[in-house]
Amino acid sequence: MSLQIAFLGAGRMASAIVDGLLARGVVTPAQLGCLGGEGPSASKLASRTGIRLASDLADLLKNADLVVVAFKPQHLAKADPRLAELTRGKLVLSVLAAKTLARLARTFPEARNIVRTMPNTPAAIGAGITGWCAARPLSSADRATVTALLGAIGREIELPEEQIDALMAVSGCGPAFVFEFTAALREAGIAAGLTRESAALLSLETVLGAAKLMAATGAEPEDLRNQVTSPNGTTYAGLQVMAARDFRGILRDTALAAKARSAELSAQD
Repeated sequence: MSLQIAFLGAGRMASAIVDGLLARGVVTPAQLGCLGGEGPSASKLASRTGIRLASDLADLLKNADLVVVAFKPQHLAKADPRLAELTRGKLVLSVLAAKTLARLARTFPEARNIVRTMPNTPAAIGAGITGWCAARPLSSADRATVTALLGAIGREIELPEEQIDALMAVSGCGPAFVFEFTAALREAGIAAGLTRESAALLSLETVLGAAKLMAATGAEPEDLRNQVTSPNGTTYAGLQVMAARDFRGILRDTALAAKARSAELSAQD
C-alpha cells in the first residue's frame, strides 16, 4: 500500500490500527500521520510508533488519500466545518460507533466514498472482527485499501448497513458477554471448591481453548458440544441446567437489548 493515511483521533482504536499496519508491514511510519484533541494521545502515538504528528487539520489532511476518523463519536456533532473541503476527493473510513453513513456524509460531503466500520476490542491485539459497509460501491483499489487496513487488526466482513446494529450486538458487544461468561465460570469454579487463582486460570484457558478448537476445526458449536456430552454424564447434567434456565434465550435477549440500544444511538445526531 503506497498511499498516505491520516488518523483524525489517536485513541485506542487508532493506536490498534496503526500498530497492526506497522506490525504487518502494510505501510511504513512515513505513510501515517495523526492529530488528536487537547490530550497527549496523538503525541504519545507518534513518539511510540514514529508516525508523523500533524501540526493542525490542514497539515494532517493535505497529502492524505485515506482519512481514518477515530475520535470520540460524540465529537462528530462539533467537528471542524473545514473537514468538508479538506476531505474532498478522499476516502473516509469511520470507526465511530453508531454513526450512520448518512450522518457521516453531512460532515464529509465531498469525500469520494465513506466507509462505516464497527471494530471490536480484540482488535487491540490483532484478533478483532470488523463489520463494515460503504456509502457507494467501492473501486477495486479502495476495496483493497479497506480490506488491507481492517485486516491489520483481525478479520473483516462486509454487511449491509441495516445489519450493523445486529453486528454491534454480536461482535461489538460480544467480547463483554464472553468476559462475563468467563467470570461466571470462574465464580462457579470457586463455588465448586477451587481456589480463585485456579478457577480463574481454568476458566480463561477453557474459553480460549474452546474458541481455538472451533476456529481450527470449522465445526458447528453444537457438534463440538455433542462430542463431549455423554448420555447422562457430567456435561449432560450441566447442559440440562442451562436448558432449563433458557440460557440461549437469555443470550438472545441480551443481544437484542444491545441491538435496540445501538439503533437508538444511531438515530441521534
